[in-house]
Amino acid sequence: MSDSVSLAYDYPILGVFWTTFLLFLWVMWFMLLFHVIADIFRDDGLSGWAKAGWIVFVLVLPFLGVLIYVAARGRGMGRRKVAQAEAQRDAFDAYIRKTAASDPTHTTRPTR
Repeated sequence: MSDSVSLAYDYPILGVFWTTFLLFLWVMWFMLLFHVIADIFRDDGLSGWAKAGWIVFVLVLPFLGVLIYVAARGRGMGRRKVAQAEAQRDAFDAYIRKTAASDPTHTTRPTR
């Protein structure tokens, strides 16, 4: 048997931490990339050509494109996210008010 068998105790604890850290950064990177792409499509202030340009820039040079997008349009990105959350909350509140104000279609069972 000339092949080396890698056992769990052959992988040092610092290696586990480093691998976990890199995996965490990789997942965070993809989350940021998807948030930027979603924000590009959410922004009503950009024209279609500007959206296409940002998408191409973000996909061709992802690290540089995302960093430049966040630096250039990060404040507006946060405002659009807050506006979307407020609109969702208002829609949910309106639904709850409408549902609570309507007459129930079923009768409740009497308590014993």
